[in-house]
Order: sequence, then C-alpha cells, then structure tokens
Amino acid sequence: MSDLLTAALAHAARGWYVFPLRPDDRPDDPDEAKRPAFPNRCTAEHCPRADPRCRATGRHVGWEERATTDPERIRRAWSARPYGIGIACGPSGLVVVDLDVPKHARDTPPPHWAGAAFGLDVFATLAAPHGGITATYTVCTASGGSHLYYRHPATGPQLRNTTGDRGGLGWKVDTRAHGGYVVAAGSTVASRPYSVALDCDPAPLPAWVTGLLTPAPRPAHRPTPVALPADRCGAYLAAAIRRQVAHLITAAEGQRNHALFASAVALGQLAAGGVLTDDDVTAALGPAALSLGLPSGEVARTIASGLRTGARNPRGLAGVGRAAE
Repeated sequence: MSDLLTAALAHAARGWYVFPLRPDDRPDDPDEAKRPAFPNRCTAEHCPRADPRCRATGRHVGWEERATTDPERIRRAWSARPYGIGIACGPSGLVVVDLDVPKHARDTPPPHWAGAAFGLDVFATLAAPHGGITATYTVCTASGGSHLYYRHPATGPQLRNTTGDRGGLGWKVDTRAHGGYVVAAGSTVASRPYSVALDCDPAPLPAWVTGLLTPAPRPAHRPTPVALPADRCGAYLAAAIRRQVAHLITAAEGQRNHALFASAVALGQLAAGGVLTDDDVTAALGPAALSLGLPSGEVARTIASGLRTGARNPRGLAGVGRAAE
C-alpha cells in the first residue's frame, strides 16, 4: 500500500472527506499539485458534461460532492495514480486556519500589521487577548506555513472561505470552510511535504474566531420591479420572474451560483424571444443574488453566461401567450 493511500485512508477514518489532487509531477508549476485531479476544471454554469459523473446526473458534479470517506473508493483512486490528497472542509465539519508566509521580498504586511513577519504573528496577536492560540491538529505546509484544523461550530451560520484582510482575519491568514479545501498531510507540493506537526483531535473553533468570521446579516431581498404589459402575457411574465427569483433565493448554500445561472437561462430564453430584455433579467435576478452574498463580479458574469445560454433556445410571444391561457 502506498504512503499516499495510507494517508488518505487515515484521514477518512477521522471522518474527513478526501478527494484526489493532481500528482506532484510538475516542478515548473507547484500550484498544479494543489488542484483537483478531475478531467475538467469547469464551473457549474460552464460544465460541458464531458465527465461521466456530470453526464450521468445531468448536472455539474464538483470536487466537494466527489469527496468521500468510503475506503473502497479511496483505494480505487489512489491505487491508480500517486494523487495528492485534498480534504473538503465543509463535509468534514472543519474550519482550517491557514497561516501563510511571504512569497517574495516585496510581500510585506500593510501598515496596520507592521512588524508581523508571518501569518502566525498576525493570528497570535489576534489570539493574545483570548488566552493565546488554542492547540489543535496542525499541519506544516510545503511553503513553511501552518494549517490549524478546528471543528466547525455546531450552531450558527455556515462559515465560508476568507482571504487575508479581505473580509478575513488579517494579513497572511486565510480560512477554509464550506466551499473550500486544503492539501492534506501526506501530500507533497514541489516535492516538499505537508506533514503533521501536532496530531490530536481538532479543537472547537474558538468563539472569538467564529465572531470575526461570521458574516454580517444581509438585508432582506426586495424584488426590483420590472415594467411589464398589463395583459395576460404580462401576468405570465410576472409569474415567471417570481418563480425564478424564488428558485434563486431558496437555493442551498453552495448551490446559489448554479441556481442563479439556471434562472438566468430560463429568463434569458424569454429575453431572446423578445418578451423581456437582458436588462429586465439583470434587474430581476441581480439584487436577489447580491442579497444572498454572492460577489457582484460573479453575479454579473453568471447572469451574462445564463443569458447567452438561454439565447440558444428563444421563447417568443406566441409560446408565452399559449402558456398564459
């Protein structure tokens, strides 16, 4: 049994969901070994259904859904190739604090973190008023940083990924939770190992960290009015818009971007048929998506992609009229 297979099985035995990362055979591109090993790196809205699992289910099946604790699936995968090991944090109930190190001489802290040399310094400063950093399962990364594994809180909102000072904890301190993964101990990147520094059960995520990572409450969504004709076609269109907005705002965490794409496709078909305009679709779906916390750039790209896809199958006024009868 290979060392990678042994490590993958050991992680799964802890209840951590693992999936294959690309083998560490590209020294010219170290980041390659951190990427999922699946044939396509597509997203839900751009999935060509070329992968067998996507084709069988009729939808995009990404790395998070493929992650598993099943020993037989793990043996099959890691017996085929020397894959690296990814741990899907959300299904595993983990929040991993990634304490990074500078990548080059110009990678210096912003003024409010002046004096910090590493992410560890920043995290230690934040933890000091709370009794210091809580000991937990810890991995040394290939770059010389650390991953601190904590248990996701049992109650409260799902925590998501954060990056540095951009909505996160601070310079060189990232977090991975729902929708994120980490390279697991036993893997290598650029021939440098990820190794266990402290082998114990993950501690509960400290309450002060939870408080800093919990997103601020989002304002309730208020539908944006769209000018429609005062006839049966208008009533049908209003119902179609309400249906697609409801589909979006009730989507589960982690599925919202896919739901936005699907709704944009459905309304994009009507726009392509001349019944609505692209601006109508954006006005209806954009504010709803933003109220869910999706980034504005992602919202714009996904709606545009949905409109392009919907335009391939226009639905004109005649179809709408028949449906309204």
